Amino acid sequence: MDTKQLNETSKFLSYVLRHEPQAIGLQLDSEGWADIESLIAGAAKDGRTLDISLIQTVVSSSDKKRFSISDDGQRIRAVQGHSTASVNLQHVEKEPPELLYHGTATRFLESILQQGLIAGSRHHVHLSQDIPTAIAVGQRYGKPVVLKIEALRMHQQGFKFFQAENGVWLTNHVPMSFIHQDLAQYSARSDL
Repeated sequence: MDTKQLNETSKFLSYVLRHEPQAIGLQLDSEGWADIESLIAGAAKDGRTLDISLIQTVVSSSDKKRFSISDDGQRIRAVQGHSTASVNLQHVEKEPPELLYHGTATRFLESILQQGLIAGSRHHVHLSQDIPTAIAVGQRYGKPVVLKIEALRMHQQGFKFFQAENGVWLTNHVPMSFIHQDLAQYSARSDL
C-alpha cells in the first residue's frame, strides 16, 4: 500500500466517521461506532475499494491516532472531531495541565479575539499539549499561529476538560480571558 492510498483512505474515513456517514448510507451509534462490513459495503457503493486489511493499516499507521477499532474487530470509529448530531462520545472528564495550545490560522484571529474559541460545527474545541502539534494543526488552515490557553485556571473556574483516546484535549468553549497570543514567535517557521 502506498502513502497516497493510505492518506486518501484516512481522509475518506474522517469524512464518513466524523461528518457525513449518511453520504454512504452508514449508521453510527451514539458513541460513533460503525460496523466495518457496512463501511466497506457503503464505500463500494460510492466507488471506493476498502477491505479490512487497508482499514487496519490506516488505523495502526496513523500518527495522529484518529481512529479506533473495537476489541472484537467488528466496529470502527473516529476518536474525536465529530460534527454529526447522532454522535455524542462520552469522554471522561480530566484535569488538564497548566497550559494547552490551540493552533489556528492568522486569518481566524480577529474572530477568536471577539468570541474566544468556539466549537463551531464540531462538538468541542480541540487543544494540543505541545507547541509543535499546535503549529502543525494551524498549518492546515493557512499561516499558523499558536494560542496559549490557561487550561488549569479554566478548570479551576468550573470549565470541563476531556482527553480523547489520541491525546487531543477537548473543551466546549475557551473565553478570551484564558487565551494569550504571546506565542506569535512560534508561527510558521520553515524549519519545522
